[in-house]
Amino acid sequence: MTVEYDRLQERLGYRFSESTLLVRALTHRSAFGPNNERLEFLGDSVLNFVVAAEVFDRRKQAREGELSRLRAKLVNQASLADIARELALGEALRLGGGEMKAGGQRRDSILSDTLEAIVGAVYLDAGFAICREVIRRLYGNRLRELPSIRELKDPKTRLQEHLQSIRLPLPEYRVLEIAGRAHAQTFQVECRIIGVETVTHGLANSRRQAEQKAAASMLQRLEEES
Repeated sequence: MTVEYDRLQERLGYRFSESTLLVRALTHRSAFGPNNERLEFLGDSVLNFVVAAEVFDRRKQAREGELSRLRAKLVNQASLADIARELALGEALRLGGGEMKAGGQRRDSILSDTLEAIVGAVYLDAGFAICREVIRRLYGNRLRELPSIRELKDPKTRLQEHLQSIRLPLPEYRVLEIAGRAHAQTFQVECRIIGVETVTHGLANSRRQAEQKAAASMLQRLEEES
């Protein structure tokens, strides 16, 4: 095992008995040899079940729709990528040369998929009970401090509702720049509202995520000024 793998296991709080499982979990399909796609499939299922059980237990009065939105917020690509960055997962990834040059070790989709693969690998290596504890530890405060029902709504929806409540027109989103190669693009989007001087921006790996970031910034500015 390399130093990067040892450090990752320390941050993960779990050391693999079968080290080849960790190696496979960290191997993207762009690299030579067996990759992590099957482990990703397994880890996605385990992760969704554990998080669903956690929110079910912690929000005893929540309805089915609210529980679904809570789970979706916790296991979406952005949340998983954030956890992966906290683990410095990018340092241990095994990518093909082209993917490495394109910055794949920083891309949300690759980081989130790899985290799911690691969960699948832990499940195979140690069983469900240990895997559940690893997931709980990874989520930490995210589970202890679950968002409110209002916070479950995405920023674009919350901004729209706020503007309607103060009788302002709906926002307009415009793509300012698309950078990078087709498989590794970044989008810069601006958010404007007629009658409001403030203009906000969002930068992300997809237009939708960039719009959400711009909307979140706009909502924060409007609430600060009100």
